[in-house]
Amino acid sequence: MSTTPKKSLGYYLSVGLLRGLNLLPYSWVARFGAGIGHVLYLIPSSRKRVVHTNLRLCFPHWDEATRERVAKASFVHAIRSYAERSVQWFGSARKLERLVEVDSAVDLRAPDMPPTILLGFHFVGIEAASVFVNYALRRPCASLYTPMSNPAFDAMAREQRGRFDAEMIPRGDSARDVLRMLRKKKPVMLAADMDYGARNSTFVPFFGMEACTLTSVSRLAEVGRAQVLPFIGEVLPNFKGYRLKVFPVWENYPSGDPDADARRMNAFLEEQILKMPEQYYWVHKRFKTRPEGQPGVY
Repeated sequence: MSTTPKKSLGYYLSVGLLRGLNLLPYSWVARFGAGIGHVLYLIPSSRKRVVHTNLRLCFPHWDEATRERVAKASFVHAIRSYAERSVQWFGSARKLERLVEVDSAVDLRAPDMPPTILLGFHFVGIEAASVFVNYALRRPCASLYTPMSNPAFDAMAREQRGRFDAEMIPRGDSARDVLRMLRKKKPVMLAADMDYGARNSTFVPFFGMEACTLTSVSRLAEVGRAQVLPFIGEVLPNFKGYRLKVFPVWENYPSGDPDADARRMNAFLEEQILKMPEQYYWVHKRFKTRPEGQPGVY
């Protein structure tokens, strides 16, 4: 029996649109996505409410004008990022090289790179940064991803995301696969700044809120004897492309205390968010899981 996912008309239309957009100049695609974002922001929606709730919880000291400005910019960036999947998934290596500016504190092509976890964060440029990290490494690597609900679309996205010699590993019970890659000294890219539930998580502060935060990064680094390289993807102004910024290796990490390591990760993320709060994915329910006895916030 064939295991090929069934492809609907919606699938062909969506993929056709993305492939078509990729034929256009990047600036046109980015402006197109931003335009849709501006229109959708005018319509009440659950995701718009999530953005405002997150900003109110994390920045209670902001006035309403500041919160509204950042909320709108973040929402528009999030919608725009979906249009830019066209370039990120279907753009050639040459096209991506023109669009992605690399600012790395380490040599990503070093032949003697030890076992490495590349730790990403959910800024709007994460897709471009993740794909280009795979390309910049110039070696077999792996990347964790969250499967999509549509099997056909998920298969397509997995293929495009992994086209630069990256093995795509479904998030979930993936620890064994990650450790297998680390033992082979294949760099592994993952992100851990979303609320995935209480399993393998702890509650530590994130902008003053107790946030359910994964402890898997430090545990995997400890068992896999891996260094941790944080990176972020920044969307450049004036529709110029992206910046992939790779930071120095975290020293004394893991520390042996998963809670302390989770606090360190959140503190690092806070520092980066304050530099460009409008580029963080505030559309996600970061505080979905609450400590026992605390009411939901959404």
